[in-house]
Amino acid sequence: MELGKYRHFKGNVYYVTGIAKHSETGEDMVIYHTMANPEAIWVRPLAMWSEIVERDDKKYQRFSKI
Repeated sequence: MELGKYRHFKGNVYYVTGIAKHSETGEDMVIYHTMANPEAIWVRPLAMWSEIVERDDKKYQRFSKI
């Protein structure tokens, strides 16, 4: 996965700063923050980051590189 800016399917923009491993499961996690508040750091499973989401009978990539 590339570091950089990604747009969530709902429209918000996030910046991916790295990939980490969960200390107990070994699962890959995405480390990111909002562009508006870089001090608030979040993590999400990589599998969830790259999944397809269905909403209102349409399918979207959860996050898309911009």
